[in-house]
Amino acid sequence: MSDDDQRDQIPAEPAAQAPAAPAGPEPEPIRFFGTTWVNHDGGYALRRAAMAAGSLVTAVAAAVLLRLSYEGLEIGNVGPFLSISVVVLFAIASSIAFVKTWDSFSRRPAPSSDEAALKGLKTIGFIGSLIAYFLRCFFEAPGEKLRRAEYERATAEFARRRSTRTGNPAARRPKRKK
Repeated sequence: MSDDDQRDQIPAEPAAQAPAAPAGPEPEPIRFFGTTWVNHDGGYALRRAAMAAGSLVTAVAAAVLLRLSYEGLEIGNVGPFLSISVVVLFAIASSIAFVKTWDSFSRRPAPSSDEAALKGLKTIGFIGSLIAYFLRCFFEAPGEKLRRAEYERATAEFARRRSTRTGNPAARRPKRKK
C-alpha cells in the first residue's frame, strides 16, 4: 500500500471541542501554591511547610553570608565607621523590606505607589522579606487572605449577575400612587 492509501484508511480524529466558558470567576494562582489555596487540597499543608522551611533556611544562609562579608570588612581593617554603617544599612533595609513584604500580603499596591522605588531597598534587605514569608506561612499561603477576599467578592458578584429575574419587567403593572 502506498502512503496515500494508508492515510485514507485511518479514521479521522474527532475535532477538538473548544473549551467551555468558565462557570464563574477563576481563582488567581499564588506562586508555589497554584490554586490549591481555594480548597486547601493538593498538598497545600505540605507546600506551606516546605515554603516556610525553605525561606527560613535561605534566610539563615543569607545571614551567614552577610556575617562572612562583615568579617571580610574586619580583616580589611576598613575602620569602625564603615563597619557600623554596613550593619545599620542592612538592619534598616531588612526592616523596611519586612514591613513592605508583610503589607503586600494583605493589600495590593496602588498603581502610583512607591513600590518600584523601594525595589532596590527590598533587594538589599532580602533577609527581612524571607523572614516575612516564613512567618506568613504559619498562618496561610502568603497572599491567600487577599486573594480569597477578592475571589469571594467576584463569586458573589457573578452569582448576583447570573440570578434569574422573575417575570417580564415590561409586563408588570405600574405601582399605584397613594
